[in-house]
Amino acid sequence: MGFQERLAQHEGELRELYLGLYHDEGAYGYFTDMLRRSYAERKSALRRLDSKRLKEPDWYRSNGLMGMMMYPAAFAGSLNGVREKIDYLKECGVNYLHLMPLLDSPKGRSDGGYAVSDFRKVRPDLGTMEDLEALADELHKNGIALCLDFVLNHTSEDHEWAKAARAGDPVARSRYFFYDSWDIPSQFERTVPQVFPTTAPGNYTYLPDCNQIVMTTFYPFQWDLNYANPMVLNDMTDNLLYLANRGMDVVRLDAVPYIWKQLGTNCRNLPQVHALTRIMRLACQIVCPSVLMLGEVVMEPREVAPYFGTPEKPECDMLYNVTTMCTTWHTLATRDVRLLRRQADIVSELPENCVFQNYLRCHDDIGWGLDYPWLRRFNFDEVAHKRFLNDWFTGRFPGSWSKGELYNDDPRLGDARLCGTTASLTGVESAVESGDERSLDRALQCFMMLHAWMFSQSGIPVLYSGDEVGQCNDWNYHNDPDKAEDSRWIHRGDFGWESAARRTEKGTVQELVFDGLRALEKIRAAHPAFRADAHVSTFDTGSDEVLGLRRAYGSEELIALFNFSERPQELWLDVKGSKDLLSGETAEENLVLLRSYDFLWLLRSV
Repeated sequence: MGFQERLAQHEGELRELYLGLYHDEGAYGYFTDMLRRSYAERKSALRRLDSKRLKEPDWYRSNGLMGMMMYPAAFAGSLNGVREKIDYLKECGVNYLHLMPLLDSPKGRSDGGYAVSDFRKVRPDLGTMEDLEALADELHKNGIALCLDFVLNHTSEDHEWAKAARAGDPVARSRYFFYDSWDIPSQFERTVPQVFPTTAPGNYTYLPDCNQIVMTTFYPFQWDLNYANPMVLNDMTDNLLYLANRGMDVVRLDAVPYIWKQLGTNCRNLPQVHALTRIMRLACQIVCPSVLMLGEVVMEPREVAPYFGTPEKPECDMLYNVTTMCTTWHTLATRDVRLLRRQADIVSELPENCVFQNYLRCHDDIGWGLDYPWLRRFNFDEVAHKRFLNDWFTGRFPGSWSKGELYNDDPRLGDARLCGTTASLTGVESAVESGDERSLDRALQCFMMLHAWMFSQSGIPVLYSGDEVGQCNDWNYHNDPDKAEDSRWIHRGDFGWESAARRTEKGTVQELVFDGLRALEKIRAAHPAFRADAHVSTFDTGSDEVLGLRRAYGSEELIALFNFSERPQELWLDVKGSKDLLSGETAEENLVLLRSYDFLWLLRSV
């Protein structure tokens, strides 16, 4: 099926959605002409990839996918540097690479690259758009899919549209939310929550040079785009397809719930957001059907489910599994798996079209968006619990072995977010510093148990660059004036290539972590029970400190157990005759012994 056939197949719905938002035939005609032009510019190699993946539409649901996310500059200095390290990525078992923001953005006013000044230009210190395309081509040759962030909600104040708007161009101003007085912004502020009340309070910024007020939901240098203007949708979709034509396999839609603003609402998750997301999905299906959309939606799984759309009318192909990630860290601090079990049950009950990208750490902080209404039945107070979690993971709580830092700390509300690498948060850093071998054994076991839990979830497991060798916090960011005010740089440090070289030295932290993770990845890839479409359920292990997960596919049944406590566990479970996938031993009885922060993958035929 070619472009014309795909356009004919989807045009009825596309036209209805577009005109339902804009009632503008001329704008719709421009949009479809833009789709034709984008397809004409798509090179033959990518068209062949489109055809291949149309025959394998579930390729991204495979248990053989293994992801890694990274900052190109931190990992290898530039895009060409990343290309030179592809052999290392393959050694790690990576076949899905997620590159953090790399498009042009102003130094010191970019929010880590999320304030884009040019959607068609790579940041000069990283290379060129031609370098990005060459990297994508080389990754494809090596069987690695490429994911790139696409910032939907806003541009940098340095974008050409923003500069023209600031200079008084009425057409450019119509792309944003410009006001002559505080009358309407004040009405918005009554119902719209603040994203960063401590570091960037309010949702508007006054521009003294032009005596105007502009909407800035995130930071003053990030100007919200007005998607009620069809020019914005047309041009942003054009930019998305431009990146797809450079070889992106997955496009991560940043902050997608925020993109439609309406007075009197909280400007989150409005119906028009889903219409816009569906339009962009249709644009990809028509122009570049192998390209997938990954949505960043930071909400509970039941609330994010609408962003998948329906099997008949899908929106995002994948979403971040944010809540499970932060609930995992809550579970580690409390040694209580009840909320995590509830979370896993909610995810497993979602429709089969829901595929998540799972992770323990990423470029961002950990916000404690837990299910506090449910936790209150166990006498958890939200403010007090957030303070406990932050005290535990920053090492201030008695007995804590964790080393992290807080971001956007609001002592009054106890609503700070947490930063740190997986190794530092699980105690590897403090154990290495102390030289205590028992502490290091415990920390490494905890580190591996958490990764085994991530690999046991349905979807795509994604390592944060450095985790594959147990990289710890980069405290040197405090000495960099461009980074010192943002504690997220503590886990965004440069990749330690000298340290990583020790992954071949027997008994080093790097070797134990690297080989341990590779063993888990290979086991996961070898067994259909780990497929995204396997049947998943939790079960009562008899201990609130041990999570039990059952995965079934075909004739395979996997029983996975995770001890979130330093206390050894003795459990009686129906496991006799099952095979331990790590040791290869067969269970001869139903007694299960778990050491401190231990885990088991037990497989049997059904």
